[in-house]
Amino acid sequence: MTRRCRKAADASDDTGSVLLLTLGYAVLALVVVLVCVDATSLYLAQKRVDAAADAAALAGADGFELVVDAGEPRALLTDDDVGELAVALVEQWGDDLRVTAAGTPDGTSARVTVAGTWRPPIATLFVPDGVALEATATSRTALR
Repeated sequence: MTRRCRKAADASDDTGSVLLLTLGYAVLALVVVLVCVDATSLYLAQKRVDAAADAAALAGADGFELVVDAGEPRALLTDDDVGELAVALVEQWGDDLRVTAAGTPDGTSARVTVAGTWRPPIATLFVPDGVALEATATSRTALR
């Protein structure tokens, strides 16, 4: 009879330990899901800034002036024209995007830098409150 009492007492000592493990794994899984949601949002925000920079550089490159040198036509870009067109396009884009630099390094290419800030959709202890994003794009004008 003593054996049976000891076995019954030993079996009741670990009751509930599986519940603690399950709760621990559930909390860990929830944290992983929340961090993955924030990481996906950050990735999409960076892609949005990249797309805005590409579009602004393309718009800036389209604002060329046609110049004829020695009978050869060529496209001429100026820093002011590139900046004006890039800012106009990014303002239409909306959100918190802004043009930080726009110009032409060689007179035929438009280089535009666009910046923005990402804020996490779900605030957690493991993700920063905001991240500065920046993208630079270059578009070249060519006449054929």
